Amino acid sequence: MSAHLHDEILHWYAAHARELPWRDPRASPWSVMVSEFMLQQTPVARVLPVHEAWLQRWPTPAALAADSAGEAVRAWGRLGYPRRALRLHAAAVAIVERHHGEVPSSYDELIALPGVGDYTAAAIATFAFGRRHVVLDTNVRRVLARAVGGEEFPARSPSRAERERAAALLPDDETTAAPWSVAV
Repeated sequence: MSAHLHDEILHWYAAHARELPWRDPRASPWSVMVSEFMLQQTPVARVLPVHEAWLQRWPTPAALAADSAGEAVRAWGRLGYPRRALRLHAAAVAIVERHHGEVPSSYDELIALPGVGDYTAAAIATFAFGRRHVVLDTNVRRVLARAVGGEEFPARSPSRAERERAAALLPDDETTAAPWSVAV
């Protein structure tokens, strides 16, 4: 079933994927990281203009780290949950201090950054660097619950069984696993 599901979802994604700046093959890991912070509980339509303005003002983690956290909050604007701006600023400072200004590619280094949890570390490692990780957000949980579990809605929070199901469905090779994670 996995191979069939992979083919179906990857085929659907190839035909229907939304063009988003952080999904562009030329997008920097920083762009992906900024998008992941901004997209937490915020619709894509509201994120797009702020993401663009953010990257024009702070094209690298070092550029953001050199500015004040207050400026980051002001630029965050109406995205809501301004603590995310503070956490992104803190992560940028840590990237400069620990990783020579480059967004790290490994899950372990990413999750050690301020404001980066399991989902965000897996998403950045996968979407920016093509790594093989389970990327389990609300939308993925919903797709897998319906397509594989036969359930209309997943539980309120991810269960061990959901994580195991997602891990079992993750393609073995990174070249398929990363697009699968985006597509699903």
